[in-house]
Amino acid sequence: MVKTNKLNFFNDPIYGFIGTPNELIFKLIGHPHFQRLRRISQMGMSYLVYPGAHHTRFHHALGSMHLMERAIHVLKLKGVAITEEEETGLLCAILLHDIGHGPFSHALEGFVVKDLSHESISLKFMMELNKEFNGQLDTAISIFKGDYPKPFMNQLVSSQLDMDRMDYLKRDSFYAGVTEGNINSERLIYMLNVADGNLVVEEKGIYAVEKFLMARRFMYWQVYLHKTGLVAEQLLIRIMQRARKILSEGNQLEGSTPLLFFLKQNDSVHFDAEILSIFAQLDDVDILGAVKSWQFHEDVVLSKMCKMLLDRKLLHIKIKKRPIDPQKMEKKLQEIIQMYDLSAEDASNFVFQGEISNKAYSEEQQAINILKKNGRITDVLKESDQLSLKALSTTVTKYYSCYPKEAV
Repeated sequence: MVKTNKLNFFNDPIYGFIGTPNELIFKLIGHPHFQRLRRISQMGMSYLVYPGAHHTRFHHALGSMHLMERAIHVLKLKGVAITEEEETGLLCAILLHDIGHGPFSHALEGFVVKDLSHESISLKFMMELNKEFNGQLDTAISIFKGDYPKPFMNQLVSSQLDMDRMDYLKRDSFYAGVTEGNINSERLIYMLNVADGNLVVEEKGIYAVEKFLMARRFMYWQVYLHKTGLVAEQLLIRIMQRARKILSEGNQLEGSTPLLFFLKQNDSVHFDAEILSIFAQLDDVDILGAVKSWQFHEDVVLSKMCKMLLDRKLLHIKIKKRPIDPQKMEKKLQEIIQMYDLSAEDASNFVFQGEISNKAYSEEQQAINILKKNGRITDVLKESDQLSLKALSTTVTKYYSCYPKEAV
């Protein structure tokens, strides 16, 4: 009798076939907590700008795991000691690194669950899965938390040159249809090495690192912080805030059980196993289903915002290098109060301002270190001859204002 192979392959448009390296990975991918990532958008509301950007966290997690496999292979060829247990730990850690994302990924982070980042929730999922898999994720959890005695392993999962970033830049640029993020991940991975226990890039790979950092800057300003995606996400946040307010006043609102549960939480919740199981039922479908239903709600503010988002009749948005004149914003607010016959508080859902910032490379975080031919280790900024690269370590802040097009 022929024994059936329980392992699987996924046909990925970026890398081709991605295999499941062992049975533990196979089972983790098949787990309902991980399958939920098929229903979590990778790029929030960016599909309203880039119609192809409908890929999910599921795609990204598999792609990151594939790159981790390649990195492990390269490092082992260069004589870096990685045991079979550590290899499995690395693959599990990167596979599960985003499992804690909520609906529409970063768009609603910090709102659905207050005071908890997706990384914190990912760790809680990993701890829960570890119980189910009888401690087989111990090494993965230690690597993910940065507790493992080999620092380079955590750096492969979470640093300024990790497998997570290498995949999302290439993947997001592919699905968005822009070329700026199309980095050479193979070249970058082949240049990786380990020195003094830390991840380094060999000197001849410096130009690939420069392109990677420039790509990250372009992707943030052109794609992730695109003004249309930004205003759509701000509308989504305000829709959820309005729904929470309506519920807090004792009014009824349609919605799925997990969504209504979290909307009724005005304060931080004690995130135990029971709360985690409710969170695991929450995804983009709950949000979109609610928004479709709420467009007919009697609350005019909620219904108008929902229709705006569904029909892509978004607010007008301006982005400038200097803070917006408060008097101009007050004038816009008064116009909308009159036009829509709203209170100042209600009108503020349609007239608001804020700021966005981006820093492509941080010298304070784990630096990207370059291994010179003479064995010396230096920071990429010191070795780069690109003036533009040095500018990437400076935080750039821009200011946005949003208001209905009728008030333009």
